[in-house]
Amino acid sequence: MGEKTIMPMKLNMNTGFSLIELLIAVAIVGILAAVAYPSYTSFVLTSNRAEGQRELLRLANLQEETFIDRRSYTTNMTDLGMANDPHITEYNNYSIDATIANGGSTFILTATAQGAQTSDAGCTALTVNEAGQKLPAACWRQ
Repeated sequence: MGEKTIMPMKLNMNTGFSLIELLIAVAIVGILAAVAYPSYTSFVLTSNRAEGQRELLRLANLQEETFIDRRSYTTNMTDLGMANDPHITEYNNYSIDATIANGGSTFILTATAQGAQTSDAGCTALTVNEAGQKLPAACWRQ
């Protein structure tokens, strides 16, 4: 009988990605990022705006307590228990200060955007007064 010779099989060992496949994957990721990033930044600005709104309402309540005790509102945030005047919010997105009128019988609290929050178009200054009027209305969640 004849001897059998074992021939090594040649395997097709194409592993990895071709340059075209890699470029297509990079293009898809780029398109997804271009679509998602503006939506993400808008979401971040809106959620940071909630911090300013929350602090304005909290300080408006403190102003009402001060009015009950003293029969006038205050412009000094330290009178409301804050560390500084003007009051800087927890994540430094807003600076909040007060103005009073009519002999201290009315107030306006204004939260002014700081840092990256200044790109929140149309909502860089949020206000609330003693009557609970919130401006600009489009910037406040209903």
